[in-house]
Amino acid sequence: MLAVINSKNVSVILCRPRYPENIGAAARAMCNMGFDQLLVVDPQNCDLTRILKMATHTASQVVEQMQVYQNLQTALEPLHYVVGTTARLGGQRQSVISADRLAPELAPLTANNRVGLVFGPEDRGLTNEDLRLCHRLVNIPTAEFSSLNLAQAVMIICYELRRDRSTASKPFVPRLANRQELDGMYAQLKDVLVKISYIQPDNPDYFMNNLRQFGTRMGLQAKEVSIIRGICRQINWYGKNCYQDGLKRRREDPCD
Repeated sequence: MLAVINSKNVSVILCRPRYPENIGAAARAMCNMGFDQLLVVDPQNCDLTRILKMATHTASQVVEQMQVYQNLQTALEPLHYVVGTTARLGGQRQSVISADRLAPELAPLTANNRVGLVFGPEDRGLTNEDLRLCHRLVNIPTAEFSSLNLAQAVMIICYELRRDRSTASKPFVPRLANRQELDGMYAQLKDVLVKISYIQPDNPDYFMNNLRQFGTRMGLQAKEVSIIRGICRQINWYGKNCYQDGLKRRREDPCD
């Protein structure tokens, strides 16, 4: 059985879009390519009349069922794998693939995992903070002028996913941990690592960013995240017991 994109498990996320017309045009592009799950994060203007005008009647259903969120992290919580789009390269944006390589990578994932495609605001794109929430970064190769209209970018990525290049069976990919599960694990890890003085409390995020990158490369499953969180709980329990035993010994022998 060939691995193809399961469009029902793919969401397009427009992060902080500035113009309602671009939301509508993006919805129309999605509809053209067979995708219907649209999430909008902190839109500057969500005028439905202007959105529907650009979406046209055909894509009105995409607009009617779109979900609006106040921040990106909340929007990504139910998703298991997140792809961020970027026009800029270098710096913290080292591991970036081109749009034509995305479909073969995502096809087996979408069988059992919800995947999100994140597009940034029209004027500046996604921030480094936004991209830290993504498992993979994708770039649309252009000439010297790299700025694309938001709906154009959505159309190109959706088109690349729609194309079926599969020539061989793909391995089964189990359900990955979703964004909410991963964020809970990283918060718990940070707490434990600070408590045992493995990382400094004044700047824990520097180390945690490296740990997040490691976790992203591993493609952690929900079961594996549960195991790591169980280890963290056990470390907390052991540390608390050692502390209480120390207090008990001091009370019993204050001169010791």
